[in-house]
Amino acid sequence: MQFAFCCVVYPCLVLQYMGQAAFLSKNFSALPSSFYSSIPDPFFWPVLMMAMLAAMVASQAVIFATFSIVKQCYALGCFPRVKIVHKPRWVLGQIYIPEINWVVMILTLAVTICFQDTRHLAFAFGLACMTLAFVTTWLMPLIINFVWNRNIVFSVLFILFFGTIELVFVASALVKIPKGGWITLLLSLFFTFISYVWHYGSRKKYLCDQHNKVPMKSILSLGPSLGIIKVPGMGLIYTELASGVPATFTHFLTNLPAFYQVVVFVCCKTVPIPYVPQKERYLIGRIGPKTYRMYRCIIRAGYKDVNKDGDDFEDELVMSIAEFIQLESEGYGGSNTDRSIDGRLAVVKASNKFGTRLSRSISEANIAGSSRSQTTVTNSKSPALLRLRAEYEQELPRLSMRRMFQFRPMDTKFRQPQVKEELFDLVNAKDAEVAYIVGHGHVKAKRNSVFVKRLVINVAYSFLRKNCRSPGVMLNIPHICLIKVGMNYYL
Repeated sequence: MQFAFCCVVYPCLVLQYMGQAAFLSKNFSALPSSFYSSIPDPFFWPVLMMAMLAAMVASQAVIFATFSIVKQCYALGCFPRVKIVHKPRWVLGQIYIPEINWVVMILTLAVTICFQDTRHLAFAFGLACMTLAFVTTWLMPLIINFVWNRNIVFSVLFILFFGTIELVFVASALVKIPKGGWITLLLSLFFTFISYVWHYGSRKKYLCDQHNKVPMKSILSLGPSLGIIKVPGMGLIYTELASGVPATFTHFLTNLPAFYQVVVFVCCKTVPIPYVPQKERYLIGRIGPKTYRMYRCIIRAGYKDVNKDGDDFEDELVMSIAEFIQLESEGYGGSNTDRSIDGRLAVVKASNKFGTRLSRSISEANIAGSSRSQTTVTNSKSPALLRLRAEYEQELPRLSMRRMFQFRPMDTKFRQPQVKEELFDLVNAKDAEVAYIVGHGHVKAKRNSVFVKRLVINVAYSFLRKNCRSPGVMLNIPHICLIKVGMNYYL
């Protein structure tokens, strides 16, 4: 692409502008339509068709760029949740956002019908291009200093040379604001307001979760059973907190003092890099003593990473936890560990060089009932519950296929007998049931808040939360396995 632009596109573009400038020097009265007026009559229709094709290519570039920017803003917490579609047969990084596509179509029709003049559209487009180049140039010194690690002198020289030139172009484009450029400023302010409201509300909600999280002392004082009845299965609690126990967990236990035997607090974080390798994506740790069977999983993703459909998240999570149990028992850690108030956190992957000692295969126990863990699960549930599960699996093929694959600990001698027992508990919990617990918050501003804050939180932010995608849809969670816990937030 660089070679084609430098050797083909750029020379043709320069020749076209030079020819158009030469034509205007002799025919200044043809200024409004100088491009088509400068074309010789025999080449008018071929050039017109080429211009239409070029406009189609440019529109596709604008649409895909809009999808990419919205996706990165959402990953950085500056845009409401939207549906992001990525097909395995597509090019890596190519995405489609239905909501944004509809918004772009409606705005395009509205602007075209409102102006009904190509000159006003050209003025709006010109102001957008000049402003984009101007803002990019003034942000470039940050790249020079913090990314390229260059001296500040290069930043000053860059901004003085290119910034002065583009400032002249921006000043000339400002006179076109009354003639159509105002639509560019209006749309920019509108989307900036949406991003600010979403980021402000999400930040306040995160600080509220951070303030109301449960101290570890209160968790440790409950004993191995946590003061509740444990049932077979694995509960995945989604939270934005990277440390501590979220209030969603205690709120659930307050209303229903029973929970699954294995608890995993899942936290999805976006890091400021484009892509995160698969081997560095899972950060696993333990909460409390080993008898609690409580783990923490931090899933790190880049702002360009896309969750593809078909990824077996549950299997990767179980394998990563099993790998962490082995690393902990064998004393491995090194530079990939981190100390927190919950315990050791380790970067692990589903297939580590130490071996996971868990085998994933198609289970024959679903047919013959010969597996040890499957027998345990079957005996622990009543026939009515088993019948209901069979009906659910028939309605959801994905859940039925998930039951076909099971893990089995390999016959390997462990240094500590507790390790094998913990692996068996993990496998039995995975085979029994996997439930996803997501908080469903109702956000309100405090009564003593100022009017502007109440307007932003109660009206704007609440409207965006009600009309954006739910967390369960964004995380691709089956509805049958989803449990929502209601929470009230007063920001």
